[in-house]
Amino acid sequence: MKLVTGNSNRALAQAVAAYLELPLSDATVKRFADKEVFVELHENVRGEDVFILQSTSFPANDNLMELLILTDALRRSSARRITAVVPYFGYARQDRRATGRTPISAKLVANLIAEAGVNRVITLDLHAAQIQGFFDIPTDNLYAAPIITRDILDNYKLDNTMIVSPDVGGVARARAVAQRLGTDLAIVDKRRPKAGVSEVMNIIGDVSGQACILIDDIVDSGGTLVNAAEALLKAGAKEVSAYITHGVLSEGAAERIAASKLKELVVTDSIEETLATKGAANIRRINIAPLIGEAIARTASEQSVSSLFD
Repeated sequence: MKLVTGNSNRALAQAVAAYLELPLSDATVKRFADKEVFVELHENVRGEDVFILQSTSFPANDNLMELLILTDALRRSSARRITAVVPYFGYARQDRRATGRTPISAKLVANLIAEAGVNRVITLDLHAAQIQGFFDIPTDNLYAAPIITRDILDNYKLDNTMIVSPDVGGVARARAVAQRLGTDLAIVDKRRPKAGVSEVMNIIGDVSGQACILIDDIVDSGGTLVNAAEALLKAGAKEVSAYITHGVLSEGAAERIAASKLKELVVTDSIEETLATKGAANIRRINIAPLIGEAIARTASEQSVSSLFD
């Protein structure tokens, strides 16, 4: 088994390699003067089971091209099997045609990955579960719920604690955490006038006197979380925290979270930490390397991956 990484999240790749007690394979992934991606493998991969660790986070297009070109280099070097480990799958929010004359970019990216030569995909908390069906190759969608649940148990008392979904679409994800913890569930019903802008309308459930924990898969601009926290506090919640799998946290988001009424935002390290998030006192990260590493180990040894979540 070989582990290869691009430049999207080297810290996570190194943590996964440490968990598996394997070194990262020696490879060069760099840019020419015109910003073209160049890849060179410095060790033999012929007949090897190779795993590429590469999120397609910001800059999404550059990191996607690195993944595709790494795949092509491995395929042309006669790797036996190539598995793309993509903790954060970019373009996942473009999973349907919301209006006329728009693309389904998630399907296009899935096609690109498969056509490049990837034999299998491992990813984490896809924005929509049906995206697994966009791939014409085996795809394992891992869940961060066990890690999130464990961290909540370690840091929060469950008395008067309520899990909250920040929108109707995320109810299944939030319910999975609530069931693991044995807590009640509330829902924030919001209207989104345009992309990236959310407006809270109603709170479904009685949150009065509760310590509310918002559960979601992606935090981008942070507007949804900030608005949801304000609405929950107005409805009588005593405090509001949030656990989000993928901390996209685009420009200005970390500052918005830091200035908000959120007690704490906890994200996984599926996306590399930025200087802005490092400077935010109420943003904390939890490590998913053991989960990713165990999924890789089980895939390499042809064991069940789904049993990780039984």
